[in-house]
Amino acid sequence: MVRQPSINAQHRAPLSTERIIESALRIVDGQGLARLTMRRLGDALEVEAMAIYHHLPRGKEQLLDGLVAHVASAPADTGSTAANGDWRAVLRAWAAGYRTRLLTHAGVLPLVVTRRNPAALTTTVASLREVLRRGGVAEDTAAVAAHTLLGYVIGHASLEVRGTNEDGAERPVDWDARFTAGLDLIIGGVG
Repeated sequence: MVRQPSINAQHRAPLSTERIIESALRIVDGQGLARLTMRRLGDALEVEAMAIYHHLPRGKEQLLDGLVAHVASAPADTGSTAANGDWRAVLRAWAAGYRTRLLTHAGVLPLVVTRRNPAALTTTVASLREVLRRGGVAEDTAAVAAHTLLGYVIGHASLEVRGTNEDGAERPVDWDARFTAGLDLIIGGVG
């Protein structure tokens, strides 16, 4: 007997890598990384789990790499530096937006920190370096500053998600103030 597609299957968007990644991200955001399985993802997409492998031949490894790339790749607006010349403001806006992005997708954050997917961060680092270069910062300094800024934002978001109170004080941490203070130190130290 030939299985007929459901009414929903006839009206849904075709399966694509982007649709798979977005659906996986919804699962991770809503239920946590540990709950992401190919079967659960297939159910969310209303397809057999094996259909996912057509788009992601390496399976879950490729899916996890895709999640990292989707969340971690967020280039700074290099055009803003050329328009207004204020590279510090561009970097502050990028850092605040990137932090929000990481906190919004906190379930993917452990993958961003631990998975070897350098391509996911390449465009982001290159854009930060370009903002600095266009702001008159020397190439070598720009490369170090871009790496430092990216590491700071990822590290801060990781500590924030964990709720780490690393100074040992028994008071609540004002994460926004702490983030801004650290960002001021980094950007101020660039030149």
